[in-house]
Amino acid sequence: MSEAISSSDLFSMINSEDVPVVIEALPAHYYNTEHIPGAINIPLDEIADQAALLVPDKRMRVVVYCANALCKNSQQAAAVLRQMGYVSVYEYTDGKQGWREAGFPLEQ
Repeated sequence: MSEAISSSDLFSMINSEDVPVVIEALPAHYYNTEHIPGAINIPLDEIADQAALLVPDKRMRVVVYCANALCKNSQQAAAVLRQMGYVSVYEYTDGKQGWREAGFPLEQ
């Protein structure tokens, strides 16, 4: 399963009892500058190697995001995760820019 979600969808998911694993698919220096609260960093070029270590349960809900709607890292990372057998993959395509524009905080 893979579907695009909105800022409000992601906010609701993060604040639910069944919190997803949120992955920023950008290089570490972008993540270290600011990221969605609770997100972990797995750069796109490391998804195949790191996802199984950091998210061993392939039934977990996983949300992948990157910088903004023009950035394709989240789409590519979601495709890799699906190929690896993850069954509940969501793409937050608006990324950090959309999160900020929706009025939600970022953390450092």
